This record gives sequence, structure tokens and C-alpha cells, in this order.
Amino acid sequence: MMGGRRGGNRHQKQSSGVGGIGGMLGRLSVAVIVLFICTLSLYSTIKGTTSITRSEISVDELWSPAAAQGWRPSSAPRSDWPPPPIESNGYLRVRCNGGLNQQRSAICNAVLAARIMNATLVLPELDANSFWHDDSGFKGLYDVEHFIKALRYDVKIVERLPETSSKGKSKKMKAYQIRPPRDAPISWYTTDALQKMKEHGAIYLTPFSHRLAEEIDYPEYQRLRCRVNYHALRFKPHIMKLSNMIVNKLRSQGHFMAIHLRFEMDMLAFAGCLDIFTPKEQEILKKYRKENFADKDLKYSERRAIGKCPLTPEEVGLILRAIGFDNSTRIYIAAGELFGGERFMKPFRSLFPHLENHSTVGPADELAENTRGLLGSAVDYMVCLLADIFMPTYDGPSNFANNVMGHRLYYGFRTIIQPDRKALAPIFIDRENGRSAGFEEAVRHAMSKTPFGGPHKRVKPESFYTNSWPECFCQTSPQNPADKCPPENVVEVLNDQLHREETDGKETDSLNQTNFTSR
Repeated sequence: MMGGRRGGNRHQKQSSGVGGIGGMLGRLSVAVIVLFICTLSLYSTIKGTTSITRSEISVDELWSPAAAQGWRPSSAPRSDWPPPPIESNGYLRVRCNGGLNQQRSAICNAVLAARIMNATLVLPELDANSFWHDDSGFKGLYDVEHFIKALRYDVKIVERLPETSSKGKSKKMKAYQIRPPRDAPISWYTTDALQKMKEHGAIYLTPFSHRLAEEIDYPEYQRLRCRVNYHALRFKPHIMKLSNMIVNKLRSQGHFMAIHLRFEMDMLAFAGCLDIFTPKEQEILKKYRKENFADKDLKYSERRAIGKCPLTPEEVGLILRAIGFDNSTRIYIAAGELFGGERFMKPFRSLFPHLENHSTVGPADELAENTRGLLGSAVDYMVCLLADIFMPTYDGPSNFANNVMGHRLYYGFRTIIQPDRKALAPIFIDRENGRSAGFEEAVRHAMSKTPFGGPHKRVKPESFYTNSWPECFCQTSPQNPADKCPPENVVEVLNDQLHREETDGKETDSLNQTNFTSR
């Protein structure tokens, strides 16, 4: 058995939270419930952490969530959190660049930046993705009405800039464009950005990827990021429906695992791991790298030895076999076009023949309509989120893997098999050189040191979006008062505050109107 993995009570209970407004949980599908997960509690009778040794890795245990150790997800405010004032300092526009999950993180930062500056947020713009050639936009991917409503206690959000009148003519307000510094501190937003906002009435921050510091020493701000990421950002109904359909079909035959197989041209070129490819393929990767990344002298042998190369499909299969998964394991593959094609997939398929992806599960017509570009990535995201086990093969710069891992952690410490590529590299190099004795034992030993999705301290370079513990979790009986769960009536308190703010604002407007007409 795997020590410290299984929680004493795997049933989820409802509790008050910002995401539980409206009593909707009983009517929503599993996929939608995920995005309201702050209302769910996972209680565990496990009181301490037991270290995992190689002999304790059990496949049966891995199909269940990791031990919660008394923690449950909670992103509701725990200290005074006033509603957004009636009068803001101006409007904030942002352009979120990158792929689906880089944009998702940028949206979280945009909401936080608006809160910091007391700004009205204009619905974030999503860059037309250059890789997927996709211009779905925010409204094409996310439920706008839910997004605005879910964040009403935090920021004011409008769909577009208002019109202004000048000399009897109306025209759209123009925002002053600024290129924010990368990982800008809060002080930049409260000084430089705010000053320009007050001068011009609106600012336009572009590009907006990684433009707000990730580590912020104020837990309430971090919890706001979690409210955006795990509650407010809900995919549109057709995406949720299709994702649910795929998950239900996969689960109808038992447990299934989702693997983010990051063996695509862009990541291989970025990593500089070329030597395993044919001369023609190497030229393609070199050309892509030259056109898209900074010029660096990267040596394959050195990169491989320190775990900087993406795992090959065969290596992924060998890790799973060493852990104890057999060829009956059903696997959903979330990936774009694998570089090198079937030549690299064949060894993996021989180990695990039961493979699926979003193109092989569900009605063909719906899949063709809904799984192109960013929409396909959104479906993969939901399936990976809801799978019994998730395995990323290359995290680090992979925003997809990082966000899914963070969401699964928040969704009740759902099992994650996260290969330690640096620890595994010498084991695979030995095997390639003919030294295969004790290979599986060595792999199990390396893998036993990973957390498998349980609560663990965030250590650089791990991202907040990969691991929001402990800020976005709480305990009902904590040793540290800062970890205490918010009161059960937290939504009622926030609602009362918002109502008072709106009432005071109307009274002020009425008084101003009276004073004006009496002159």
C-alpha cells in the first residue's frame, strides 16, 4: 500500500464559498461542478504525512486521490474584503497573448491588476493564436455572464469601453497603450499604471503575458487568482458538454488516465533536443528554433543528462510499466501533432494499446466542429482535469500541464504522476548503453520521491498556477490560525457588503441630482 495517499473519507461535501452562489450545484454535471469546486470539501482522517518508498507505490492506490491531510480547497476571502467601489479610477484593457493556458493565467492577472488599481476591467482580449490560427476570443471560449457574476464581489467588469461625447458627437473611449514590464511588482500598478489611468481614463496593457509578479506576499490577492482560475473561468456550454461526453464514455469502461504527451515540434525545438531525429527532421527543428527562440548553443548530451529534454513516448510507457500499470490501462492522449509521427508512437502503443484522443471518442460531427485550435485544447484541458490520473511528460514551460496540475490539486488532490526527468535521465541513459539491470527498480525509486498530487510546499521553479497550496486551501482544525477555513456565511457577508455599497452609491447619485436641480 502507498503510505499517506488515501483519505479516510473520499466523499465530497458542500460548504459555503464564493463559487456556490445560487444553489446550482445539485443541477450541474460533474464537469461544471469542477469549476465551482470551492464549495466542495474533502475531509481526511490522515493526520500526518507518511513518506512514500518504492515498495509502497501501488497502482490501486494511484487510481484514488492523494490524501488531503485535513486540507480542502477554499479561495473565499478570510479577512476584510470590501466590494469594488461604485466609482473606479478608470478602465483597464489587456491583450492576453500566447496559447489557451498562457492566456488563462493572464486573465487571472488582469482581474488582480484591476482590483489593485480599483479599475473597471474590460473583458480581456485573447490574442488570435499564431500557432493554431484561432481567433475564438473570450466570448468564443468562456461563459461571459458567469465570469462577470462570479467576480462581482471583487471587480467591476464590462464587455467594452464606454462611448464619450464631444461637441455633440459620440465616440468610443480611447485607452492609452502601455507595454508593462515582465513580472511587474504591485508597486508598478499602483504608481506608473495608475497615474496613466487617471490621466487618460483608460489604459491598454499589451502584451499581457507574465506581466504581474507571481509570488505576492498577500494571501488574499493569491486567493483572488484562484477564484478567477477555478471558479469564474468556465468554458462555454458546448465545450463542457463535449468534454463531459468524452469523460463519461471513457469512464463507462472503468478508470482511465490522461497523458499530456508534449512531444511536438515547438517544444522539441525550444528544448534543443535534436539528436534522436533524422537529419531532415533536425533541419526542420533548427529552422523553427531560429525563427522563434533566442540563439543558444545547446548540446543534446548535456541537455539530456540534466533532464531538459521532453520524454519520448517510449520512455513514458516504460515509466508507467515500472510503476506497475499493465497493457489493459486505458489512456487518453492530449497532444498536438507528435513530431516524428508513428515511429515514436509505435513502441508506446505496443506497451499500452488502449489509446484514445479527442478525435477518436464521441460523435465525429461534433468533434470536427468543436475540437479545432483552442477549442480542442479546451476539451483536452477538461478531460485531463477530470481523468482519474494525469501525467504530464514535460512541465516547466508547458502552461497546459502546469495549469491542469494546479486545477487537479484544487479539485481534491487528484492523482498526478509527475516524472522527475532529472532523476530519470541517468537511468534511461544507462539503459540505452546496455546497462538495464535493475531498470524498473531504479525508475520506481526515482518516482517514489514525487508527491503524486498531494499537498506539498511550493518550491521554485514551481508556479503558483501549478501549486496554490497553502493560500487557496484551508483546514477546519488548523495548527496555524492563518489556515483556518472562512466562516460558513462568507457569501452572505460579501453579498451584504456589496448591497450596502450599491445602496450608498444610489443615495449619493440621488443627492447629487437633487443638489444640481435645486440650483
